[in-house]
Amino acid sequence: MRRQPAWSDFPIVVLTEEGASSEMALRTLETLGNVTLLERPVRVPALVSAVRSALRARRRQHQIRDYLAESERTAASLREADRRKDEFLAILAHELRNPLAPLRNALEAMRYSPQDVEALAWARSIMERQLAQMVRLIDDLLDVSRVSRGRVDLKLENASLSVLVQGAIELCQQAIEHARHSLSVCLPSEPVYLRCDPTRIVQVLGNLLSNATKYTPPGGHLEITARVVDGEVEVVMRDDGIGIPPDMLTRVFDMFTQVERSLERAQGGLGIGLTLVKRLVEMHGGRVEAQSEGPGRGSTFVLHLPQHMLETKTDAVAILPVKLGGERRRILIADDNRDAADSLAFVLRRVGHEVRTAYDGEEALDMASSFRPELALLDIGMPRLNGYDTAQRIRKETYGREMLIVALTGWGQHDDVRKSELAGFDHHLVKPVDPAVLGRLLEKNGPAIGG
Repeated sequence: MRRQPAWSDFPIVVLTEEGASSEMALRTLETLGNVTLLERPVRVPALVSAVRSALRARRRQHQIRDYLAESERTAASLREADRRKDEFLAILAHELRNPLAPLRNALEAMRYSPQDVEALAWARSIMERQLAQMVRLIDDLLDVSRVSRGRVDLKLENASLSVLVQGAIELCQQAIEHARHSLSVCLPSEPVYLRCDPTRIVQVLGNLLSNATKYTPPGGHLEITARVVDGEVEVVMRDDGIGIPPDMLTRVFDMFTQVERSLERAQGGLGIGLTLVKRLVEMHGGRVEAQSEGPGRGSTFVLHLPQHMLETKTDAVAILPVKLGGERRRILIADDNRDAADSLAFVLRRVGHEVRTAYDGEEALDMASSFRPELALLDIGMPRLNGYDTAQRIRKETYGREMLIVALTGWGQHDDVRKSELAGFDHHLVKPVDPAVLGRLLEKNGPAIGG
């Protein structure tokens, strides 16, 4: 009885002879604990009742035992989640600070050598790379959050597998060249199509290729192969890098999991890329699996997606670069962040557009009335009059009915996009704006000046 666990209070029914009420007997009963004493001769209903009561008490103890075990598992899980959260926040701070040092250095280089064309080009290339890194980190964080809550709407189109793979390679080309990796690509000779969101699938393939690049020592070999098997498109991403331990093959897709933390920190990353890959692939009706023969033996990721059969081969989407230039347009930029407004205006003026800037909502209204822009890029959180109210008031004016009004903001959740639609915005862009996206808006919407 002394060896019973803490939750246990084992019930005992003791049958005694008539008159067993001595002091020694009572002390013994107190020592034993959960004891029911029945004096003989025992009536059957009394015995049955005592046994049933003891069994109910034992069942309740087992329930307490299970509850305690589940509570301990939950507590352990919470402790692990808290540890991983703290580690993730530390890595996030590290990764977001990393690009700031070269950005500051590049700015100093431009300050000291304002007439040196070569130095300016070098500084610009550094700033572009570091900005792209920061944007990708933040986008991955937001994407994981949106996908986890089911807030991502896939924009399904017919897309060529070869175009999607090429898009992923373009995303990682600079990193591959920097690491001096060799990349081989083997795709089916016949065109293969997917019914997918091209941007998301390029993101999936790009994340897998980026992982292979980061986890493979310099001078390594990367390989992308694809084939069609039983109506499925199978894409295989293989490298000869650091490999994956057997116990991590299923865990690599968990949030914030990193196979080799020291290497991952050195190369950059938050441990969320594979989580995003898995969830986006599943949203497309597919699956992804990791394979490795162990540490130092390389890694393979196999992606399975449903094949889409086209009646004609002209429906496939091409992913093409778009420039900000083209026909000259009148553009209004309104943002209380003067650096953001002025820098974007500078770029648009340099490619030939006529641009005006405002730094609050009221000033934007006055300028829109006199300037009559074809395109208005409005920040949401402006003083005096916020972007939503500014857009609504512009829409009420005759000159604003055909104007293309675009929200350009740091808020990019589903509810933010919905509010923009209700306020009369045509598009909702998240800062920093992708020049290609802005270029498409300039190309497709509204007549050119003098046209």
